[in-house]
Amino acid sequence: MRILVIFIVLLGCGVGAAWYLAGRAAGPVIAIAQPSKVVGQTGELLVDVDAPDGKLVRLDISLEQNGQRLPLFSLSDGGSAQLTHESKDRTRVIRAIGKRQIPALETGTARIIVTAVRPVLFGYREAQSSASREVEIRLTPPQIAVQSTHHYINHGGSEMVVYRVTPADAVSGVRVGNHEYLGFPASGAGLESTDPGLRVAFFALLWDQDTATPIDIFARDELGNESHTTFEYQVFPKVFRNSRIPIDDRFLTKVVPAILQNTPTLRVENPADLLASFLRINRDLRRENNATIAALARQTAPEILWQGPFKQLVNSAVEAGFADRRTYVYQGQDIDQQTHLGFDLASTSFAPIRAANHGKVLYADWLGIYGNCVILDHGLGLQSLYAHLSSIEVKVGDVVDTEQQLGRSGSTGMSGGDHLHFTLLLAGNAITAIDWWSTQWVNDRIIRKLREADTSGTQSSSTE
Repeated sequence: MRILVIFIVLLGCGVGAAWYLAGRAAGPVIAIAQPSKVVGQTGELLVDVDAPDGKLVRLDISLEQNGQRLPLFSLSDGGSAQLTHESKDRTRVIRAIGKRQIPALETGTARIIVTAVRPVLFGYREAQSSASREVEIRLTPPQIAVQSTHHYINHGGSEMVVYRVTPADAVSGVRVGNHEYLGFPASGAGLESTDPGLRVAFFALLWDQDTATPIDIFARDELGNESHTTFEYQVFPKVFRNSRIPIDDRFLTKVVPAILQNTPTLRVENPADLLASFLRINRDLRRENNATIAALARQTAPEILWQGPFKQLVNSAVEAGFADRRTYVYQGQDIDQQTHLGFDLASTSFAPIRAANHGKVLYADWLGIYGNCVILDHGLGLQSLYAHLSSIEVKVGDVVDTEQQLGRSGSTGMSGGDHLHFTLLLAGNAITAIDWWSTQWVNDRIIRKLREADTSGTQSSSTE
């Protein structure tokens, strides 16, 4: 009996000690990885919680501002958050936070509070821990001030605007419909300024955009705060030509096998079916080639590389113009429609093809419908393309001067005869070269604005 009493006493002491120690057990380990300091229109919450076997009784995350507590996550109601188990012990919560997700947020400070509870002593007791972080809510959008005046843009052509953005590290540029053209530091255009926010942006109204397409300048910071401003400009409509291009078996025999041979990634069901292969090339491969061209725009230099107006191929005649709408006709039937985004310039057979301006070689290889092709970068998003060459005499990375020989003309790719297909590109989009061939246009639309840029003040400003 005495032994039993002693056993019961010891058992009670053990249970009491276990209960006491369980009450002093450490709670889950909480790490608030994001946001680090600031939240704006956008932001990300990333919280890691470590507990044995990842077992949690409760996990609550909220944001407190001006005495109001806004729930962000709970185990009972995850809402829009993503809950994952990163390891045996770690639970991760990720969700978007910012003014767009939490409309009640206001400019100022706020505190993120995390409370986590894990079971201990076989679930009879709980261990709790908390963590918090103070963050700044920043909702003021960047400021934009337009600097240049008199902006005139031809449909299918390009223009330039000079402006200031504050803060200087905001991403900015010109938005034309759904196309964005990034601005570059004005120092890259030769403007000497102590203002790091002074920017130069080239933009275009593309051939397939309506002349009423809205054009404005945008600026957005890393927090998602965005502003935009209008500026004065005038659009000059252009009429693009419609043409009918007859093709025959001789043409198909010439171009289709050569393109398929030089484009092994292009799969066609029956290479012997030249017409079906031609349509696959004219539609799908054309689209893939243009995507490759557009991707090269990201490699543009942050400074102007060109010098003065661009040079048209010497002694050349224009055989096909920019944005010609072509209907392809085979045996009297309309089989396809595409738009010709460049100029076909005819000279003599195997004519020397020279750089239209100073630049750097970004591409020098076969490119599908363009055959042997060279693409030069001229800085600030402007590039030039030379297609259907019979030979290439430069390599990627070469810096070339105006009128330096790039190769010789030919009829490679989708070409029926010897000529140069020449295209100017802005941010990867084809634009008319006529403007850039004009000394008057370059002087008035670009040089004048750079010369008139006043780095000590603004001439017009409208931000909303």
